[in-house]
Amino acid sequence: MIILGVDPGTLITGFAVIETEHGTHSVLAYDVVKNTSDRPMPIRLKHIYDRLCRIINQYHPDEFAIETAFYGKNAQSALKLGHARGVSILAAVNFQIPTAEYSPREIKKAVAGSGAATKQQVQYMVKSHLKLRDVPKFFDASDALAIALCHSFRMRHGKAKIKRTQKSKRTWSDFIKAHPDRVVRNK
Repeated sequence: MIILGVDPGTLITGFAVIETEHGTHSVLAYDVVKNTSDRPMPIRLKHIYDRLCRIINQYHPDEFAIETAFYGKNAQSALKLGHARGVSILAAVNFQIPTAEYSPREIKKAVAGSGAATKQQVQYMVKSHLKLRDVPKFFDASDALAIALCHSFRMRHGKAKIKRTQKSKRTWSDFIKAHPDRVVRNK
């Protein structure tokens, strides 16, 4: 199964694509979508949406996981985060990918063992779980990896919080078209 994890933000959105098979995980890609504060908000949102659509087209994830909105003291920041979450979820829904949402505490607990883990602890545990050589350069990328891992762990234990906005119309033929490199043909 291929999982796309997203840590949304209007200036930096982290994303990670992992593949899980029989309890083992491999990293297909991770990075960030960067925006500058001088860009108008609609252009930032379009940039996030377009980049996630390209990632979906490239990796054909089976599942999409995103961090829920964090409600801090600044309402304006929460609204901006909501915009980034919205376009991220829209990208997944437009490709009919089942989506799941996890709170920051759930993600930290699943990956680091404690809902109060620091960013550095999560980053270290992501590196350890995925056997990465180096820690990701941006916390947003390591958080996206943690979100994807959290979803994988929850799926394995039947505790995933999947929100199916519409009935999936994906078939075995769709899978074969999306993953021709994973199909072995007998001659």
